[in-house]
Amino acid sequence: MFHKLFERAAAHFIGKTSRSKVHLIRNVTNICPTRCTRLLSTQGNLAHYHRPVFNTQRITTACNNVTVHACLSGTSEKVDFKNQKNVVIQNQAYQTDEWTNVSPKILSYLGKNLHLKKDHPLCLIKDSIVEHFYSKYMKSTRTPLFAVFDNFSPVVSTFQNFDSMLVRKDHVSRAKSDNYYINESTLLRAHTSAHEHDLLKSGLDAFIVVGDVYRRDTIDSSHFPVFHQIEGVRLFNKKQLFAKSQDSYNELKIFEDGSLYTDKQACHTLEASKLVEMNLKQTLEDLVCDLFGKDVVYRWVDAYFPFTHPSFEMEIFFGGEWMEMLGCGILQQEILNTAGAKDSIGWAFGLGLERLAMRLFNIPDIRYFWCQEDAFLSQFRGCKNIKDINFKPMLSNQPPVVNDMSFWVPDEFCSNDFYDLVRSLDTGIIESVILKDSFVHPKTNKSSHCYSIFYRHTSRSLTKTEVNVLHNDIQTAVVTKLNVVGRW
Repeated sequence: MFHKLFERAAAHFIGKTSRSKVHLIRNVTNICPTRCTRLLSTQGNLAHYHRPVFNTQRITTACNNVTVHACLSGTSEKVDFKNQKNVVIQNQAYQTDEWTNVSPKILSYLGKNLHLKKDHPLCLIKDSIVEHFYSKYMKSTRTPLFAVFDNFSPVVSTFQNFDSMLVRKDHVSRAKSDNYYINESTLLRAHTSAHEHDLLKSGLDAFIVVGDVYRRDTIDSSHFPVFHQIEGVRLFNKKQLFAKSQDSYNELKIFEDGSLYTDKQACHTLEASKLVEMNLKQTLEDLVCDLFGKDVVYRWVDAYFPFTHPSFEMEIFFGGEWMEMLGCGILQQEILNTAGAKDSIGWAFGLGLERLAMRLFNIPDIRYFWCQEDAFLSQFRGCKNIKDINFKPMLSNQPPVVNDMSFWVPDEFCSNDFYDLVRSLDTGIIESVILKDSFVHPKTNKSSHCYSIFYRHTSRSLTKTEVNVLHNDIQTAVVTKLNVVGRW
């Protein structure tokens, strides 16, 4: 499914297999050596797909050799990268500038790779999806059609994340308030589509990308600054697309100098667009039936994404309501032309693993995915079929502790900055933050915000003392870092 970045009209598209313990490079052995070399040089080392090596990244700041100790359990930030000349991420130094807003807390998530962690629910779903594509789609050589990439670095360029996906320079999705920038030209990927251009340019015509993505967003039970996506891309040349139309093969074309309509791009013929759309929808319908069962009820809804046309969303009826499952569409031809695939037409889809896992397993809070407690992880250990999992929440029966926080905000204030600050200080006990009220003083014309912070741990009761300590830390930090005036 396309998440928040794309709900704001931005660009994004967007597994283990018991039968195939294939090293990733085997998936591209049909590519010529030159293209394989280019793929390795542009994407870095390709990890083993079946059992990738888990290496926690060491994160340091180069200036003054200060090491960042920001862990998932939550500690106050000791280093502000804005005051450092460089930050070293994955053994590479990056110069900081006025765009730098990535924090040690966010960088501490790099290398966690929950989608590669054995017996983790996100890994189970990823494995199920990849197994589906491995078993259903094969080349004539009986090797998997789709190459799988699940260990790319999340550090990407703005070209990879935005320009290659046709996101305008002035588009709101590029905003500093919505992304984690390392500097003006480098950021933590906001979607796995950031790797699409390089993979297409390498010569691949069918691939799946899985990885962690990073967005500055609200704080609630379904949003976290780090989540995981899986996307698929498939291209067709004329021979592949019209293979079953031998009688009229010579008359059929993929491209024309035509007009833009709701069901096709101006450069595509209607028959080519419809055949690709049919293949796309059939592929995804088969996937959903495999995940949810053959009796699943689904529907297609027309959508808009800058990087596909036509575009669609699939919704499924699950748990008594319609749920957005994924977004997809026919790739804008400009994306393919720029990547050197000008003779092909293709589709792409993308979905979020957390949202899918929360629905499939009835997990009530996204924070669970980062839980290290055996009471959580043991419920997924040794799973043979994801349909057999019946998750039992560990959420404390204690109602949340709710504390309000009010302050006058400066003109440049952004709520996402406040949410990110709260996350950087959170010790794992904040359930959600809600903007309760905002108003403008009629005489001074100053703006005021009031936020309700809900404190509740996923598995234990909280003490009043630990809640008050964290709440006071947030009050202090919001004044010193966001230039607000407290009303408390």
